[in-house]
Amino acid sequence: MSNIALKASHIDKYFHDPYKVQALRDIEIEVLKGEFVSITGKSGCGKSTLLYIVSTMDTDYTGELWIDNSCMTGKSEPELAKVRNEKIGFVFQFHYLLNEFSVLKNVMLPGMKLHPENKLEIESRAVELLKLLKIEHLALKRANLISGGEKQRVAIARALINNPIIIMGDEPTGNLDKKNSDIVLEIFHQLSEELNKTLLIVTHDLNFARQTHRNIYMEDGRIIDNPF
Repeated sequence: MSNIALKASHIDKYFHDPYKVQALRDIEIEVLKGEFVSITGKSGCGKSTLLYIVSTMDTDYTGELWIDNSCMTGKSEPELAKVRNEKIGFVFQFHYLLNEFSVLKNVMLPGMKLHPENKLEIESRAVELLKLLKIEHLALKRANLISGGEKQRVAIARALINNPIIIMGDEPTGNLDKKNSDIVLEIFHQLSEELNKTLLIVTHDLNFARQTHRNIYMEDGRIIDNPF
């Protein structure tokens, strides 16, 4: 069985409004299972654009994208939505928790969407994830009553609930202070090294990037040699 979690081959991306502009140029990426990879580059270099393509949320590109040995290119939106629910966990700069729900229910939501018949099993897994991230004491608190750093840990637990093959993040520490950024970095290393989770994280934080297994550096829509 292949050890490749994600592969992008000859990816080109154009924006067409108001003028035709090439955003990505012949992107080649291979991310192995269990690898913790960061993507860096100056604002506008294409790193977030690339993340939206490899996460299957943007299908307007040329080239090929493979996730867990399955080609994503050309799949229908319902097929891609199923892949996102089953194979990919998302962590963004802003946590997007539902304030009216408890921490536990927020973590359970993607699992209930995928397997509504397995509520007790999903609840048990959610509790275990909260324990893993050392926030089980917050399980019954409403999401609007916990701190920003705690909210991001809840978002990470939510991203893990369906046991995805890869976690993708867009500036997941961008809204956190140094202490909470360090906690998130430590959690990501734990997920990679202890649970063999694959992580692909866009970040502007070079200190964060230096502590990942590998950095992909982008400039003007291309991947160039690592500057570190």
